Amino acid sequence: MSSINIKYISLVILVIHNSLSLFVMRYSKTFPDKYLSSTAVVCSELCKLIISMFIHIIYRCKQLGSIKKYNCRMLIDELFGKESDCIKIMVPAVLYLIQNNLLYFSASKLDAATLQITSQMKLVVVAIFSVLILKRQLHKRQWFSIFLLAVGIALVQFPTGDNTTNIAGKNAMVDKTIGFCSVLTTCLTSGFAGVYFEKILKKSKVTLWARNVQLSLFSVIPGYFIGCLIMDGSTIKEKGFFGGYNRWTLFSIFCQSVGGIIIAIVVKYADNILKGFANSLSIVLSCIISYFLFDFNITLLFIIGCGLVLLSSYLYGKKKITIINKYKILLYNILYIKYTIPINIISNIIYKK
Repeated sequence: MSSINIKYISLVILVIHNSLSLFVMRYSKTFPDKYLSSTAVVCSELCKLIISMFIHIIYRCKQLGSIKKYNCRMLIDELFGKESDCIKIMVPAVLYLIQNNLLYFSASKLDAATLQITSQMKLVVVAIFSVLILKRQLHKRQWFSIFLLAVGIALVQFPTGDNTTNIAGKNAMVDKTIGFCSVLTTCLTSGFAGVYFEKILKKSKVTLWARNVQLSLFSVIPGYFIGCLIMDGSTIKEKGFFGGYNRWTLFSIFCQSVGGIIIAIVVKYADNILKGFANSLSIVLSCIISYFLFDFNITLLFIIGCGLVLLSSYLYGKKKITIINKYKILLYNILYIKYTIPINIISNIIYKK
């Protein structure tokens, strides 16, 4: 399977995953018996660690041709050796840990519509860091498409039609303000970590799955000791590590753990801005799901927003043909008509004679 097919397949899977994960996360936070976000993040990273380790070992055994040729010393050297760049991975690992905790926190403070709208700010962050860190050049058309995307997503998300996500109480405005700042911080950490991780992946000889093992490991360790033991230690002693867990919590943890692997594949074979557009399309799909399941009202703003999102995706992916290239194509056609065709006609006449 070619890398182009893997890229688009992973983007489609990412769209479907993101359409469901936010609903599951938000719904899991609506139950009276609340679970701790720090424990959920540690569990999701631990699941991702086990899955990535398993796939990495299978991948390396296939490369070597036999299970007996691969041992623990080689695994440790690949994860923590001189060429592993494990120290560099600590930066995005800690940032992703902060992002995941803030995402659970934001889901408990904001309604789904506000959370989805503000989370699109990370596209701008990713674009800026892609230019600064990866030295990627974005054309004016691409910047304009990002602007259209932001406007389209905002228009799509105006009517939620979901009365269950409204935050009630005297401290509603305070909660919304805190949640809004939390999402903005999430966008900054996620944008920088994504671009930084992309730079490491595309310049590294270490396998994608080994990078995922490193990323999860360096997230689990500080997540457990700092997040669970130090910050939430008293609550865990009182209610237990899995206090407040239910099937929706487990489903949310599964979505987060699988989502990290999907994003890593997308970053490997695509880029962060394409990943951002996939996230945006998933929001449109989420609104369609809401229409059929939660009586979501589709308005004129929704239709205009969908059109802007699709237009922005088309503008970003469209290849740029400069005026010089147009003249080159025109000159080639003129020369082909003037010289190549007459030569072919003359040679056919000669051979017929």
